[in-house]
Amino acid sequence: MPDTSPQVPAGSGPPSGLRPTLEAVAARAGVSRATVSRVVNGSTGVRPSLADKVHRAVEELGYVPNHAARTLVTRRTGAVAVIIPEPEVRIFSDPFFFRQIRGISKELTANDTQLVLMLVEASGDFDRVSRYLAGGHVDGALAFSLHTEDPIPAITRRAGIPTVYGGRPVWTAAPDRQAVPYVDADNRDGARVAVQLLRDLGRTRIAHIAGPLDQTSGTDRLDGYRDALGTSYDGTLLAQGAFTPESGARAMAELLERRPDLDAVFAANDLMASGALRVLKERGRRVPDDVALVGFDDMDSVAESTDPPLTTVRQDVEGQGRLMARLLLRGLETGGSLVAEDGADGPPATAPDGDSVIMRTALVRRPTA
Repeated sequence: MPDTSPQVPAGSGPPSGLRPTLEAVAARAGVSRATVSRVVNGSTGVRPSLADKVHRAVEELGYVPNHAARTLVTRRTGAVAVIIPEPEVRIFSDPFFFRQIRGISKELTANDTQLVLMLVEASGDFDRVSRYLAGGHVDGALAFSLHTEDPIPAITRRAGIPTVYGGRPVWTAAPDRQAVPYVDADNRDGARVAVQLLRDLGRTRIAHIAGPLDQTSGTDRLDGYRDALGTSYDGTLLAQGAFTPESGARAMAELLERRPDLDAVFAANDLMASGALRVLKERGRRVPDDVALVGFDDMDSVAESTDPPLTTVRQDVEGQGRLMARLLLRGLETGGSLVAEDGADGPPATAPDGDSVIMRTALVRRPTA
């Protein structure tokens, strides 16, 4: 269909030094202002030849869309909140968070969407997050590293914004709670594989340094540990950590005091495994000769720098971040299902709860086991 809208006079444009306008782009391309608006805002129905003219004019003039005007038309802000209810010191010291944020950022950047990082350190910060989301500043939210009592799900529901979670939310197991879309690794199976490796190596007194049990990553990995041991599970070989090197060291010292005969350890993440390794060496335990050690995450900055390098379970943390963002953006664009194609990026994935995706893990053998 020809462009029958009123044409902007050819050759017209903005005065020298002023920001190019939509009218100037229309004049350069020889089309109507309405056609330029449709192309710039990503609408369909414009012939490819006209769209090409508009894109060339935009590039030649250096036109930048007026964000406020676009927001009024599309009802979209072009921004997504990334909410992490963890202390700032942990977020900037744990490579897990860097990788997840990097994956999210790459996907949002590729889709011309701004990332708004919101950190939650104290209970009062939840009120700040709630006010910001309710104010209509973002189109949707991505949240990860949630704990059992975090009010983020209730806050995003009240704000009425689409949200995708990183990690299986605690409340999804409760039948009276609302199902929500999430992306997670198969933590339980990864833990089973890790402990089974230790059993195959002939280890019979396998300890576990668990992650926080108010997060499903911690409980799922503990469940996988118990699955692999079956009837040989022994609660005296279990100690609690907090996904930090210091907590791994404390838990390892506690286990050695309680069970000096242990011959293997499965730590619920690489940072705790690194702390455990330090204590084992301080106590004169050879790894892997006396005690075999396996972590979880495969953070190369940790697993490859320990001495000896750490056997661990790999999860594609960056891929999870990208997939979270992709699911949210797809839902915002279509208003429909958030489910992506199986294995669209990284390891193959399954979708157990409709809009939710669980990505497979893989064992990485190094000298500690």
